[in-house]
Amino acid sequence: MDINLFDFDLPEKLIAQTPEKVRDHSRLLVVNKATQTTEDKHFYDILDYLVPGDVLVRNDTKVIPARLLGVKEDTHAHVEVLLLRQLHGDVWECLVGNAKTVKPGVRVDFGEGKLIAECIEVFDEGIRHMKMIYEGIFLEVLETLGKIPLPPYIKTQVSDNSRYQTVYAKVEGSAAAPTAGFHFTPELFEKIKAKGVTVVDVTLHIGLGTFRPVKVTDTTQHHMHSEFYIVSQQTADILNLAKKEGRRIISVGTTSTRTLEAVYQKYGQFKACSGDTDIFISPGYKFLAIDALITNFHLPKSTLLMLVSAFAGREFMLRVYQEAVSKQYRFFSFGDAMFIYGK
Repeated sequence: MDINLFDFDLPEKLIAQTPEKVRDHSRLLVVNKATQTTEDKHFYDILDYLVPGDVLVRNDTKVIPARLLGVKEDTHAHVEVLLLRQLHGDVWECLVGNAKTVKPGVRVDFGEGKLIAECIEVFDEGIRHMKMIYEGIFLEVLETLGKIPLPPYIKTQVSDNSRYQTVYAKVEGSAAAPTAGFHFTPELFEKIKAKGVTVVDVTLHIGLGTFRPVKVTDTTQHHMHSEFYIVSQQTADILNLAKKEGRRIISVGTTSTRTLEAVYQKYGQFKACSGDTDIFISPGYKFLAIDALITNFHLPKSTLLMLVSAFAGREFMLRVYQEAVSKQYRFFSFGDAMFIYGK
């Protein structure tokens, strides 16, 4: 499909720069794809749309301080490195600024020798494999030297880094947050569980696959970067039983969706497993795993907009987005949410 089929006009003032003061007080646009109708609510109203027996699936990945600013040992030129994912041992896949100068053997110092990254392999589009050299525990070193990598459209650092994490973030490893989960509070989860809804976790460490822009006109030519996921035995068992009994599986966010769809597509059921997925969901895709989706409002021409368009229909979803713009909904990571449901 032509990438321009997923474009829309978005006033810059609607790009949320800060999170809502109270997480579940963000706005919620409820979208019924069966009747092609919408309702304007607040996120805490999600309770009214969940029923006993539903299974809510969330991504428990935790953002690490993956943005590193350093200097080359030989020339002292400034280099910015974004850790995308751990490959093995101390070798990480990284996105490097000014990457042409970072060739095999080049070493970048991020803190007076406390952390050094040596380039060991070069790939296209600024991707490098870097070996981390340090003493002690890597994540503890990273905590002292790294920064939380906020998206480029957010112009200032948040005063509280916990606001760029979900309240259930647990498994460290992401370069970006699963932002649909920002709207939940511990108190809201208690009410959800009290209603008879089961809450389960999967893990997908978010890297370049989720936020890399589409640079081709023909979307079929876009290649998703792979990301690491984990599904536990307990989660697989709960989801398989729900599927067997015809109960709804509701995904919190596009990353949870991609994990569930990748596993179901591969095995024909939910299965305890881990691995890498580069699944690219766009219109024409037949959903196998999920029945409803909680998500934020996404970038024009993004793979995330393509995913929700595949789920609810491209033309209808663009109408919904136009409605959201006209009603001044807040967009992107710190913005408002949608609940999309209906057969």
